[in-house]
Order: sequence, then structure tokens, then C-alpha cells
Amino acid sequence: MTDQNAPAAPAPAPGPESAPPAAALPDTPATGSAPQEAPASDGTAARAPEPQPAAVPRQRDRRVLRAVLRWTAAVAVFAAAGTGTALAVVDQERTDVPGLSTLSDGRWDYPELTKPVLPAGAPLPFVQENPGEIHYADLEQLLLPAPAGSTPDRSLRGERSRVTVDRYLDEYAEDGRESLREHLTEGGLRHVVARGWSMPDGTSTRIFLLRFHTSALAGHYFDAQIGGAPDTGLRPEGVEEVSSFDLDWETDAKVTSTERYVYDEPAPRGPVHVRHAYVTAGDTLALVVVSRKGTAPLVPFHQTVVLQNQLLG
Repeated sequence: MTDQNAPAAPAPAPGPESAPPAAALPDTPATGSAPQEAPASDGTAARAPEPQPAAVPRQRDRRVLRAVLRWTAAVAVFAAAGTGTALAVVDQERTDVPGLSTLSDGRWDYPELTKPVLPAGAPLPFVQENPGEIHYADLEQLLLPAPAGSTPDRSLRGERSRVTVDRYLDEYAEDGRESLREHLTEGGLRHVVARGWSMPDGTSTRIFLLRFHTSALAGHYFDAQIGGAPDTGLRPEGVEEVSSFDLDWETDAKVTSTERYVYDEPAPRGPVHVRHAYVTAGDTLALVVVSRKGTAPLVPFHQTVVLQNQLLG
């Protein structure tokens, strides 16, 4: 029988087996150390969840990526559109492209020029078979046609475009007309043709062609009465003082066997600005006058002189 009054056995000293479970330890890992693994219920160590990147930086990265893709697509679209536009411009005629027409520099829209048909067997004016340098074409057909948008000058609408000597002389100041009339009466003038027009901006243009019996007679009239000097004393009507060589005349569009003398009215001038030019071409002398209140346009004046010269060449 067991002695129930015997003293109880002493409690065993605490050992490793009796240490508190790790789950009861405070969760205070050292800074920078790996996270502790808690034991699973089955006695195996449970892995701690993998660390996840912060949500905000990832969303921000996706927004940046989307923005880059959008800009890349936009650049590609604009590049393709620009290439297509460039090809369209290159493929079109200059006059078909708005803003790039040949009139953008102020030139007038003249009809396409064609040389008149000569009578059967008639030579050209500047060939060996024509020593007198005679233009056998109808002189009216050698007049430059009026540009688009112009209004005809009714004072220059004679039969077959012919006008009187007095109408031609009206283009000069009154004090020089009598000397010109005497020379023309006695100097072998055959007839005068003319054409004129006005433009919507108020620019007025008159062209006169004087035909003589020979080129020698036409040259004598020009040398004796007009001269072709840098400062011409023969003043066109409306010129206050004197006209001088046009210093802006720099065209290389020369026509064989012809000469051009281009003048401008320098400032100070009156209310009407007058530009004028002469073209000598064998038996024919041309006078081109462009005038307007304020300032007469330069580009269409030069254009008109060149085209009229080409018709006479």
C-alpha cells in the first residue's frame, strides 16, 4: 500500500522542452533580419508570404508606360500624315497647290502665248533672208493679250487695234510731243497698234507697237528721240521730273536681236507713279507703260515687258 502521506517528488527543472512556444514570443525581429517562421499546426515550419511591391508605384509605372505608348502612336500618325502631304505637294503642279501658285509673287495671269502664223513664204524677222528685219505677221497679233481679271481700255480699241499717232503721243508730256510728231511724220512710220487694260487694284497698262518701213528707220527714231540714256529727258505723261534706269531690273530672259530699256520714276513723285519701258525689235518699237496712284507694282510690270519682248523676238 502506498503511503499517501509521503512527500511529493520535486518538480523537474525547466529545460528546453518546457520553454514557451515560439508563437508566444513577441514579434520583434531585428532590423534587416529575415522574418521569423511560425510553426504550423502539423509541426512543419510555415513559410511567410512573399513581400509584394507597393501598389502605388506599380500603377504609376503603368500610367507612364501608357503615356509613352500614346505619344509614340501620335508621332507615328503625324509622321505618316506629313509624308503623305509632302508626296501630294510634290506630285501636284505648282498652280494646283493653294498658296503656291505662280501668281503668289504678284504676277498677272496672262493667256498662254503663241506666235502668229506668218504669210506663206514670209521669213522670220531675224534671219539672213530678212535683212530689213521686217515683222511680216499682223502687228495686232504681236500685241500682248490682256491678263485675266482686267478691264479693257476703251480708248485703245481701234479697228485691228490701230490707233492714231496723236493717241500714242498722249503718253508723253505735252512739251515733247511736237518733236516726236514731226519725226514720225517724216521718218517712215507705217502705223501704230495699241492695247490697254486696268486691274482691280487700279493699275493701268498701255502697250504701243510702232512699225516702220525698215529696222534702220525704227532705230533712227529711237536714237534721235528717245535715246536709251540712263536718265531720259523724254518724260511720259504723269512723270514729275525725270525717269531713270530701273535699278530693280535684273532679268536674264534675253531675246536674240532685241534690246530692252526699262525705266522707273524715282521719288519724290506726284500722286501717280509711272513705270515705262521700250523694246527695240527690228522694224518695230514697243512702248510699255504701267501706272497707278501711290505705287505702280514692280513684278507685273517686269513680267509684261518680258512677255511683250518674247512676242517680238
